[in-house]
Amino acid sequence: MKKIFAASLLMQVGLAQFTPAFAQPNIGELLQLHESIVQISVELENGNTGSGTGVVISNEYVVTNCHVIANGKGANVAKYGDGYKPISFKADWKHDLCALKFDGLPFKPVPMRDTATLEIEEDVFSIGYPNGNNVPQPSYGSIKAKYPLDDSLIIRSDAAFSMGSSGGALFDQKFNLIGITSFKSPGRKGYFYSLPVEWIKKLIASNDQFTLQAEGSPFWALPYDQQPYFMQVVIPYQNQDWNSLHAVAEKWTKNEPKVADAWYFLAVSDWGLSNHAKAKTEFEKALSFNPKHLDVFLKQSEIALKEVDIERLNQLKASIEKLDSYASEELGKKIATLKLNKTN
Repeated sequence: MKKIFAASLLMQVGLAQFTPAFAQPNIGELLQLHESIVQISVELENGNTGSGTGVVISNEYVVTNCHVIANGKGANVAKYGDGYKPISFKADWKHDLCALKFDGLPFKPVPMRDTATLEIEEDVFSIGYPNGNNVPQPSYGSIKAKYPLDDSLIIRSDAAFSMGSSGGALFDQKFNLIGITSFKSPGRKGYFYSLPVEWIKKLIASNDQFTLQAEGSPFWALPYDQQPYFMQVVIPYQNQDWNSLHAVAEKWTKNEPKVADAWYFLAVSDWGLSNHAKAKTEFEKALSFNPKHLDVFLKQSEIALKEVDIERLNQLKASIEKLDSYASEELGKKIATLKLNKTN
């Protein structure tokens, strides 16, 4: 991946792939997608080359992130040792989506599924070319959140991706393209974000561009105070800076009052600031907008453990079981220990 924008450092933390704990496609089943995922090679101004991933969406177009090809002298697609030069390209610099157009490609286009139809905790997987790997690599996870932005929804999942996978594909279990893997938050426990296919459709309908010179930074690479709220909360959350987190989350709930994560992060900050009654109410508010919010249930179980509320813990265990059997099993062990300590 090219280091075009300073904020592209967000993508530069290499992470081990997750091992799926659920029924995801195996490597053999994924082979059919290899015809749809390509490497993109970019000639840089300094004579070096950069690389990224692209997704074949039609016989003419390969979609990738603009930051993969931005400010390059030229770009081409490589597959099975062969190279293909585009005849033109389209760019949505703000949303970091670019499409390379070809005079016919011998690859299989992927079908697309609108972001609005996706379910929270739905199983997904990503495919890209991480760290210059010559074979596309999968990573498995589930959808954790959807954030409204510019008439569509940004997808947050825990299907990890690393440098080189920019412009890769996020798929559902029926092999529909649901997003383009694009950026992650800082830190070891980063959040992974994908761009919606609705933006791809708008991009293809736009006019051709005549230069790879970037027109501004993508929304995720803007200065901190200009980034979406779902990005602004991450660093204070990781640093347990409850005052800063509260300030951002409070603005978020006022500007986007129906976003579950806005209430979740506000609740976390209030709990950290010892505003316990408010936090409990805000956790419930988050669940009213996302009844499958696993992080809320896990946080509520932490609270119930401290309060030694066995009845509440059993209720939470049942809710968690529907979303994450491993987390439910771990909570069950803690409940058993709590009961044992009460009887001794």
